[in-house]
Amino acid sequence: MGPTERSNAVSANPMLQSSRTLVIPEVLCSAAEQKFGSHFGGVQQLLIFLLQELTTLDGAEMDRADQSRIEKRLRDLGYI
Repeated sequence: MGPTERSNAVSANPMLQSSRTLVIPEVLCSAAEQKFGSHFGGVQQLLIFLLQELTTLDGAEMDRADQSRIEKRLRDLGYI
């Protein structure tokens, strides 16, 4: 299987009943842990928070320039 292997992890949060395993560069994980770890308890919680926020934002709320910058970054990383 690839870097987004699916698993059937059960969680109290219905959004997390099914999960994926992602491959993220170690240097990025370490930097995120150092910068945000104390606020979120780890990279996984940080990513869950960020993705929930990004997916629940109303399109009109997000500045078009911010949205374009995020989309460009995701394209550069090969995610879209």
